[in-house]
Amino acid sequence: MNSAPSGSVPPRRSIPIVWFVVALLVVGGVGIAGTAAYYASTGNGPTHGNLTLTDDLGRKVTMPYDPARVVVLGPSIMDSVYRLGLRSHVVGVDCYAPSFGGLSSDYSPGQIAQWNLSSSMCVQTGPTFNFETLLNDTPQLVLAATIAPIAALEKIATTFHIPVFMLQPSTLGGIQVDVSLLGQIFGVESAANTLNAQIGTVLYNITSAVSAITHGANFTGFPTVLLTYYVDSNGYWTYGPGTFGQSLIEVAGGSSISANATLPYPELSGEQVLVANPHFLVYGTGFGLNESYYATAPFWSQLTSVQTGNTLGMKSNWMTEADPTMILAGLPALFAFFYPTVPP
Repeated sequence: MNSAPSGSVPPRRSIPIVWFVVALLVVGGVGIAGTAAYYASTGNGPTHGNLTLTDDLGRKVTMPYDPARVVVLGPSIMDSVYRLGLRSHVVGVDCYAPSFGGLSSDYSPGQIAQWNLSSSMCVQTGPTFNFETLLNDTPQLVLAATIAPIAALEKIATTFHIPVFMLQPSTLGGIQVDVSLLGQIFGVESAANTLNAQIGTVLYNITSAVSAITHGANFTGFPTVLLTYYVDSNGYWTYGPGTFGQSLIEVAGGSSISANATLPYPELSGEQVLVANPHFLVYGTGFGLNESYYATAPFWSQLTSVQTGNTLGMKSNWMTEADPTMILAGLPALFAFFYPTVPP
């Protein structure tokens, strides 16, 4: 499959981790090259002072234990932080400039309300990074996903000497790793274990159901799926090999039509999608995206999945943010769409 044209980029909320690490970046004298969702931590569980842990990019980062003032750059991280009862530690979150949507550019209305976020917490990460909005929060730690610009994160670590810990899992299993890491950073291992047990139960139930399906007498193969989070006149942005989106499709019992793409985050042309003719089409909603918007994509009305009603509008954060909600809400919804008569 052809990947996206070099001049095309997906929307900001979907900046892929691969683009973040394609070049060797040196942060605080530590080389970053590649992702590492399953890296083990190197901390020894202190009750005060500093601890050193390995983040999702394989970087060893030394930070204060249980920091009271934290800036979170990424809704996926905020989801885990909130679920672990750590909202009071958060003094700033990512957002765009007010003229570009402000807080609502990165967070849904539901997230803003549930997590009690306000515009006063905005750390402007785009269209240019406003370092003053970060420094005014006097953070002890920055927890970042790749929604934040690479050069800005480097400057935060090297110029302002604020530790930056990257949390960007590439698989569903990596989400549990990150929950455990947060548990160690803030000394809430018990809460992390409880949350991971909930996540593990959903994963076990879904994978067991999929396994039973594959061993059934009538099984002839997994249904083909296109999971798209953005479209334009060129085609459909989706997930390729080695991404959490691909992992989501596979765990739910689907077969992605972009599984053999040459890039982890390709844009498939309308012709490619029409030829693949997926049985199911799942598209992200919210942030100004709805079915009418996706219907402007090339060959939309000619797809069999559209003609037969095998389409599903899913909250964008359930498919673009690798966090506990992706597993606890997004995964069961996807499985139920693929196999409506099979209990998870």
